[in-house]
This record gives sequence, C-alpha cells and structure tokens, in this order.
Amino acid sequence: MGKLFIVPTPIGNLKDMTYRAIEVLKNVDLILAEDTRTSGKLLKHFDIGAPMQSHHMHNEHKTVDGLVDKLKSGLSIALISDAGTPAISDPGFLLTRACVENDIPVECLPGATAFVPALVNSGLPNDKFVFEGFLPIKKGRQTRLQVLAEETRTMIFYESPHKLIKTLTHFSEYFGEDRQVSVSRELTKLYEETVRGTAQEILDYYTKKPPKGEIVIVVAGKK
Repeated sequence: MGKLFIVPTPIGNLKDMTYRAIEVLKNVDLILAEDTRTSGKLLKHFDIGAPMQSHHMHNEHKTVDGLVDKLKSGLSIALISDAGTPAISDPGFLLTRACVENDIPVECLPGATAFVPALVNSGLPNDKFVFEGFLPIKKGRQTRLQVLAEETRTMIFYESPHKLIKTLTHFSEYFGEDRQVSVSRELTKLYEETVRGTAQEILDYYTKKPPKGEIVIVVAGKK
C-alpha cells in the first residue's frame, strides 16, 4: 500500500517552503500538480526531479480512481496546488476522501495557507472564525450574504481582484457601511499590502486604487 502526502507550497515567497515539504517531494514516486507549468518552476528551484501529473478541478473526477489504483499498488504520491494548502479552495478533497474510503494512508504536512496570516494581522478577533472561501458568483450569492449578515464570528473570504469592488459593495449593503473589514493582498510577496477600515472606507480606497494580485478579505462578525 502506498501513501498520499498533502504538501503545502508557498503562497508567494519561496523561502516559506519547509524542509520537510522538499524532502517529501524529492522522495515520492509521483507529484500531482494543479498546473504543471507553475509547479515546474517551484520543483526546479528546489532541484526536485519526481515526475508530475496534472490534477485540477476539471479532471479530478476522472482521475481519482486511477490514482487510488496507483496508491494501492504501492506508489507514494504527493498532491500540491499552485499555492498554499491543497483542498483549501483548491483540488484535493475528492482524492483525500477516496483514500480514506479505501484505507490508504494520508498525511497532510503543515504549511502555507493564505487566510491564516490575513486573519492574524487583520486586528479582528481570531479566537472564533468562519472560512467562507469564494462567495457564489451569481446563484445563491444574495441568500448567502443574508445569512452571513447575522454571523457573529469573524468571516474570511477569498476574492479575485476584478471582483473585489463588487464584493465590497455587497458587504457594505448587507453588513452595513460601518462593518470593520481588512483586505490583505499579495501576501508574502514584494508588494504585500493590508488595508483596514470600515466596509465603506475600504470600498472607497480600492475604487480609487484598483487592486492586483491574490486577495483575502477578513470581515468582523455582527456585534
């Protein structure tokens, strides 16, 4: 019986790669990568020569059974995503579940996840929080926002730069203009930025200064 390793990769700064992650990736028989071109640069940087196979949201339903067979045959496989920890708003859940159902060992290494530094440096309560990931784009979005308007715990969202203004506008409408918000952008990278204030203040800021890069939004819960 083989083993599945879930291996986090840096969300920007390559120095955040752990020694253990490098060791695992150098010793497995196969690496599953969300984008082999992106991951190829990472593996080359750390002189990792294990073969790669594409594993992303568009093909994971079709490849899970074959990967389970490979693991049952004794192969060790590592799963990585483009950045951060697999299965956190990225592929990974389906394969992990299949391994659990087939009594295949699964080991998840600790490592980079974008929402953790965003939450901690937001200045908002982090003893209790809820991770929402990406909001529904259309269907179900209004209903979800109405539910979250009553949430008392700190809320964490992922968002793309071209949808940030729309999302901040909805937060101002559903949660109130005075709700405290923190937006972290390009975490661990050269132009890392965290902007804190009310929903309306943050909306005004990014309306004047269109954002770029990966974004995490942290929103205070209802008092």
